[in-house]
Amino acid sequence: MHANDWLQLALFLGILAAITKPLGIYLTKVLDPNGRTLLDPVLRPVEKLTYRLMGVKSDQDHDWKGYALAMLLFSLVGVVFTYAILRLQHVLPLNPQGLPALSPALAFNTAVSFTTNTNWQSYGGEATMSYLSQMVGLTFHNFVSAATGIGIAAALVRGISRHTTTALGNFWVDLVRCTYYLLLPICVAFAVFLVSQGMIQNFKAYDTAQVIEPQTVQVETTNDAGETVTESTTVDQQVIAQGPMASQVAIKMLGTNGGGFVNANAAHPFENPTPLANFIQMLSIFAIGSGLTWYLGKSTGNQGHGWSVWAAMMILFVAGTVTCWWAEAAGNPIHHALGVAAADGNFEGKEVRFGIFNSSLFAVITTSASCGAVNSMHDSFTAIGGLVPLFMMELGEVVIGGVGAGLYGMLVFVVLAVFIAGLMVGRTPEYLGKKINAFEVKMAMLSLLVLTMSILGFTAWAAVSDWGLAGLNNAGPHGFSEILYAYSSATANNGSAFGGLTANPANGDPHYNVTLGLAMLIGRFLMIVPILALAGSLAKKKFSPPSPGTFPVSGGTFTVLLIGTVLLIGALNFLPALALGPIVEHFLMYGGNLF
Repeated sequence: MHANDWLQLALFLGILAAITKPLGIYLTKVLDPNGRTLLDPVLRPVEKLTYRLMGVKSDQDHDWKGYALAMLLFSLVGVVFTYAILRLQHVLPLNPQGLPALSPALAFNTAVSFTTNTNWQSYGGEATMSYLSQMVGLTFHNFVSAATGIGIAAALVRGISRHTTTALGNFWVDLVRCTYYLLLPICVAFAVFLVSQGMIQNFKAYDTAQVIEPQTVQVETTNDAGETVTESTTVDQQVIAQGPMASQVAIKMLGTNGGGFVNANAAHPFENPTPLANFIQMLSIFAIGSGLTWYLGKSTGNQGHGWSVWAAMMILFVAGTVTCWWAEAAGNPIHHALGVAAADGNFEGKEVRFGIFNSSLFAVITTSASCGAVNSMHDSFTAIGGLVPLFMMELGEVVIGGVGAGLYGMLVFVVLAVFIAGLMVGRTPEYLGKKINAFEVKMAMLSLLVLTMSILGFTAWAAVSDWGLAGLNNAGPHGFSEILYAYSSATANNGSAFGGLTANPANGDPHYNVTLGLAMLIGRFLMIVPILALAGSLAKKKFSPPSPGTFPVSGGTFTVLLIGTVLLIGALNFLPALALGPIVEHFLMYGGNLF
């Protein structure tokens, strides 16, 4: 744990804090249908034309049911649209490699994955997806799923800030304005920057290069009887992927999507060519989510509240980063006993050009922010190092979280924290002038319980099923962690994986693809609907001026209470499962056992 690494962490936090207010100011203008931006002369006519083509009355707000219905219908159409593209990619253009159509289960999993902003990938992008599938089927969702998350967060903030109304905004307006005024302009500039760093952006067919030392490898395949068999094959050529990469990487990071153009994701030199590109990509993952906390304070008229929420997120983030970094820098005691110096740390599964700190920092950022992009193999982390990304997802990914999703997830914990504070002082809980009653607490708890049900339920099923065990790459507690990580990632709409789990086996078993797809749907929509109901209930309430007994929702006391609520309510449900996986693996490692 070197001084220059501490300096980079401080630089990251400093720049993030510096851009939070400017982004928050811009978000305030974008999320106001009448807000004016510098892009209005160019984009306002396009925006109005879009509403006309869609038949949208942009001046009419939705209540919570209307907002939820519009969001669900749009998402359903998106799933069907992408499923069709993936199933038909072999007959569609922009497929220079002649890649075949995806199987029904894999197409379902992928369509759901990108619609829900999860971007879990049961495939290698460069070996599976045509350019059209990448650009139209997938990148389209990178934009609109991110815009949807921001819109949901804005609807909840409106519910908190407005009173005696049912209006939460117009879903279609939020979707269009977030895409046109926020995501597209930033991604154009971001993609140009990435190209300047050496990232490719073309439509060429793949190149091949002759390897210096041919190697014989074992490959799983299916024989004529439908059985999975292992065959030997000699590799004497390397295929070098090409394609429109920079344009997808820009939105995959900014929109906290995470789906890589290639299988190695951000560990690939094309997707992450330089240390500067690596740093800016990490910063872009947190940027919009951080700005939304300022938007919260501005919209509710309590800027201290927005900064208190930001502070709670950052404290949890720094604690996770330092823990993961420490575990990876400490390395494996078994390796030390074999003569590997402790100072070397755990380099397995990491890019040497990034090192231990940047790999650990990236891992915590991507799992805190529901992004899922990776620049190292989480499966190769130490037990505690791997526990941290898993834990950040199981908190509900409220530490910045996905664009929009992190804020509305954290606001659920805010409601519960205020409720707990009210119980402690013996008075009706209040949140920014609104009385918190049984309905609000029920909706908040329901949005959290569905996540727990999905993660633990699917993990338990897979852990005792032949299909679940067949996909493992490791035995013992590490194998259990692979399953737990997969369903935590899917339900939290993160998309990263330990890397040792085979979710799309050669024999075509659909169990993982289907159950992970269902977990993504549960984690996205069965959480959003109760949150919108919560927003609708808060919007209808009357505003009550604060009294001397009102619990303040800004300052250090509130920040501590919020962190405690996140840890106690968000994490305790998963402690027994974590004890069976990474925690017991850590102690067994010190006893000389590896898995």
